[in-house]
Amino acid sequence: MRSRRRLSRPTMHARFQAYGINHLRALVFSLGKLYRAPFSSLLTLMVIAIALTLPSILYLILANLQQVTPQWDRSAQISVFLESSVADEDVPALATRLAQRSDVAATEGITRDQALEEFRAHSGFGDAVDALGENPLPAVILITPALDTQSPANLEALVASLNELAEVDSASLDMQWVQRLYAIMETLERTTLILALLLGLGVILVVGNTIRLDIQSRREEIEVAKLVGATDAFIRRPFLYGGLWLGLGGALTALLIVAITRLLLTPPVQDLAALYGGQFGIRGLTAPDTLTLLATGAILGLAGSWVTVGRHLRDIEPS
Repeated sequence: MRSRRRLSRPTMHARFQAYGINHLRALVFSLGKLYRAPFSSLLTLMVIAIALTLPSILYLILANLQQVTPQWDRSAQISVFLESSVADEDVPALATRLAQRSDVAATEGITRDQALEEFRAHSGFGDAVDALGENPLPAVILITPALDTQSPANLEALVASLNELAEVDSASLDMQWVQRLYAIMETLERTTLILALLLGLGVILVVGNTIRLDIQSRREEIEVAKLVGATDAFIRRPFLYGGLWLGLGGALTALLIVAITRLLLTPPVQDLAALYGGQFGIRGLTAPDTLTLLATGAILGLAGSWVTVGRHLRDIEPS
């Protein structure tokens, strides 16, 4: 009797290898399909790129403002006017004592005589002051708050605690511009978040619509594939990778647009900073920012294709 050769079952390694090859084929096939339709693919990529570029630019604006904010905050000085009973000799010691507080970064003591000299030099009313016969100006200590204290609530608390000191007549700070600054920053943060969510939804819809049209154009091919036993997972795979390529390509294009925008804006911004006697360079996307943008584009593209493919494949059955 002829012995039958027993067929061996494929090993786990062979299964994983075949699984990887199938995915690689689908990945390359989906990329080639986009390449064979350059015009429609380019239009979709540009729409996705613009949707990803807008929140990215807003994010960079916010990041650069946060980079400049500490420099603005240093100008938020508290003017502490001392009681007339405080002698000029005691002003440096009091300034040193206040500088030791954890919520104070630096202090500068100005005695009554120094304040009078500055007033004469800058006001133009020196003769009028001399006519008074005595110095009407109080001693002042200028306080620069610590960086971790420079929020509106913390600054108000610091001013209140300074007003409680026996040597202090009054302490004041123009809180209005500080509150405006932080209100602008918070508004930008929320605007960026809302815009990113809306445009992210737009990317999902754009990719989904593109994949839907692709499915409709290949309806007969899908029906034939199902007739010969192809599973939904096998049919779904190229469409999913197509959405992945669209999202990733849109993110790469967005990175290019952001980089070009930064290059175009850097010279005028530096010229503007030079007019104010400062130096400022526009910060670009960091490596983590770049990876986040690429991952976001890929995930949004994959999500758009997944939702569309899952819905429309169920409606296509061989007759």
